[in-house]
Amino acid sequence: MGERGPWIDVTTPLADGMAVYPGDPEVRVRRVLDMERGDPFTLSAMEAGLHSGTHVEAPVHFIPGGGGIETTDLAALLGDAVVVDVRGFGHELTSADIGRLVPEGYERVLFRGLSGPEDGGPVLTRGAAEELVRRGVRLVGIDSHSVAPDDDPGPVHVALLEAGVVIVVGLDLRRVDAGPYELICLPLLIPGADGAPARALLRLRG
Repeated sequence: MGERGPWIDVTTPLADGMAVYPGDPEVRVRRVLDMERGDPFTLSAMEAGLHSGTHVEAPVHFIPGGGGIETTDLAALLGDAVVVDVRGFGHELTSADIGRLVPEGYERVLFRGLSGPEDGGPVLTRGAAEELVRRGVRLVGIDSHSVAPDDDPGPVHVALLEAGVVIVVGLDLRRVDAGPYELICLPLLIPGADGAPARALLRLRG
């Protein structure tokens, strides 16, 4: 096995007032106690939707009666992955795009699609999602706020989640290039939840 590089944190931090998916609860982080104000210790509180920042989505997010985040296949969140650069496509990725852009043989595929802070980045079509399922992909990650079009998110999510594919959204892939990596990404354990914030790390494979 070739030499591997250092771990790269590809997590979008949870921060007060950060951008969230339209209509989601705002993120609020505040100090409840602060030693600099004379309190005996420092203590913070946070209020946020569970789909804020980097997060993992659970089946119940789009499948009635589906499993919560505790049913997520953790093995799918650990292991070899490939980062695919789809910046500049500016459209919905089709099954043909997947065939042309995504190397065969990877169970974890991460799409780097954002070209800048104002760019929404490409999303998947249902055909693209079904092609990833056909290939045996166990995890799909993306650096934008959704893997699916905002005006019709259901079909893509259902195609992936019904097949047991884990969805990771809100990655920060600005510091990584396309290529093979090792992935660690673990969501918070919130039983029954439709999603959970996660910490995600990549390490370049030799």
